Amino acid sequence: MQMPDVVSAPEWEAARTQMLEKEKELTRARDELAALRRRMPWTPVEKNYAFDGPDGTISLLELFDGRRQLIVYRAFLDPGVHGWPDHGCVGCSLMADHIGNLAHLNARDTTLVYASRGAQADITRIKARMGWDIPWYTMQAGQDNAFDVDFGVDQWHGTNAFIRDDDQIYRTYFIDSRGDEIFVNTWHFLDMTALGRQETWEDSPPGYPQSKPYEWWAWHDHYPEHTASRWFGDPNPDDPRDPRPAS
Repeated sequence: MQMPDVVSAPEWEAARTQMLEKEKELTRARDELAALRRRMPWTPVEKNYAFDGPDGTISLLELFDGRRQLIVYRAFLDPGVHGWPDHGCVGCSLMADHIGNLAHLNARDTTLVYASRGAQADITRIKARMGWDIPWYTMQAGQDNAFDVDFGVDQWHGTNAFIRDDDQIYRTYFIDSRGDEIFVNTWHFLDMTALGRQETWEDSPPGYPQSKPYEWWAWHDHYPEHTASRWFGDPNPDDPRDPRPAS
């Protein structure tokens, strides 16, 4: 591995001060993007979507739990995914590992839930195994009201934001693909380290340790026995939204 320059503490501080200007630019750009999101148009949700939960069937409106805003992450705890029925999707599981205490979101009149196709019995079992305490619902699939199909998350993960005005619901924003990285602090912790994420797509100095993206991910209770593998399969060349890297 080729080490960077080794310098004195004052020289290091000068280099950090120079880098800090770039970080401030990024912070301001992120603030500007958030401001644009707040000015996005809303589109009404006209269909009646149903979800199974621990206490029975509820509507999309009831998912708000009395709050004004709702965030729904579509997680693939679905029959047929890699690892089922003991686990859900590796990537969605990694996401779930990063959900903290929701009281802070609730304090801003916002509810966060996860939604999958798996039955409640399976979701409850996997949540207990993985130590998750996230409100997690099963999407009911109907001929004309499949939530995941209508909101762009039937094939790939994604996060939808909604707001309500009394009983009228509006869709306000949608984040998918690498946009969801913002919800995973593992990436941000690694990004501040010398070695980064250690994935082959990164622009790192020669000799830095790197492995293929996605393949090193594992369920948090499987890392000791995990071997790198393409658990996510190969991309579909006919699907321009397929986020999976080529083999």
